[in-house]
Amino acid sequence: MDHVETSLLEALRADPGLQRRAAEALREHGDRAPLTLRKAGVAPELAAAALTLADLRAHATAKLGERAERLYFTRPGLEQATRWAVAERRAARFARAVDEVTDLCCGVGTDALAFAEAGLRVAAVDRSEATAAYARANAAATGLDVDVRVDDALTTPLGAAVFADPARRAGGTRNFNPAEYSPPLDDLLARLDDVRFAAVKLGPGIKHEWLPEGAEAEWVSVDRDVVEACLWLGEAAAAPRRASVCKAGEWHELTGSGRERAAVGDVARYLYEPDGAVIRAGLVAELAAGLEAHTASEHIAYLYGDALRETPFARAWKVEEVWPLHPKKLRALLAERGIGRLTIKQRGTGIDPAALRKQLKLKGANEATLVATRIGEAHAAILCSEA
Repeated sequence: MDHVETSLLEALRADPGLQRRAAEALREHGDRAPLTLRKAGVAPELAAAALTLADLRAHATAKLGERAERLYFTRPGLEQATRWAVAERRAARFARAVDEVTDLCCGVGTDALAFAEAGLRVAAVDRSEATAAYARANAAATGLDVDVRVDDALTTPLGAAVFADPARRAGGTRNFNPAEYSPPLDDLLARLDDVRFAAVKLGPGIKHEWLPEGAEAEWVSVDRDVVEACLWLGEAAAAPRRASVCKAGEWHELTGSGRERAAVGDVARYLYEPDGAVIRAGLVAELAAGLEAHTASEHIAYLYGDALRETPFARAWKVEEVWPLHPKKLRALLAERGIGRLTIKQRGTGIDPAALRKQLKLKGANEATLVATRIGEAHAAILCSEA
């Protein structure tokens, strides 16, 4: 299978014209694109590969920008590929500390490209010959110097700095258990134990009990979407917990122990909804301190404050009214206010927003946000407008 896939990749690389025709056929003819290429004399297997590449490049643009148009992908490789803004930022952090890096489980090589673009000498390693071929093709397509080799992440020689991105998918499904990563996270961490400067990319749903002592655990979000977690090891560990938030192209960082708890108080004039990276990193208390805010329930991550403070780490809402969370009462109250468009958020109540929306039978020209949450132990509905 690796041989067939590699042969198709080489055929595509050798025929840029076919790549262009496939992209055009997909844009202009959609589902009939295969027939278009077949009529042009392209062999069925090669036509399918060209159209798959065109489709993957189109989807890759959101992650990788315009460079995606000249890169080569497999579907699993693109799914696991790091967003370019995140890869570029991580590469810069490596480049401030070291001048070379070994990229384990390199996949199609997007992180390796970011390292090379940052001026690092890069050795990229993957155990699959076919996957390594894609990494080589991408280095060649971008003109970047990346030494790609086929080897096992747990036995290959390592330098003083290592980045690893273990596979978190198998059979088309995502593995949430780090013991089922490939290689397993514990085995990988043991392998990196003596490496001076290292980082391991993880799924953002990683549980805190999997985090080793002494490591920095970072959660990363881009425009409110939590895209990954990263463990920083050895000299790379600079803080116990970090939330890194990219908003409108600018990066912001919040650090702390991840063990503090915010004070609990009453609902105030403004409600803050922390970014998912802040919540996952356990830094809600640190954010609350900066906002001079508090929670209304010990285990709910909404924050409340009397002053409106601008922050990249949370969305702010002005609290208009606070009601009991009773659908029949809510229906009448919303109808009185002519609210027909309602964004429903919930945390800590277990309600289904879609089911609640049906019960409310909304009518009217006005718009609002309803936050279903807990105040102390009581369920409540907070009517808000964006601040």
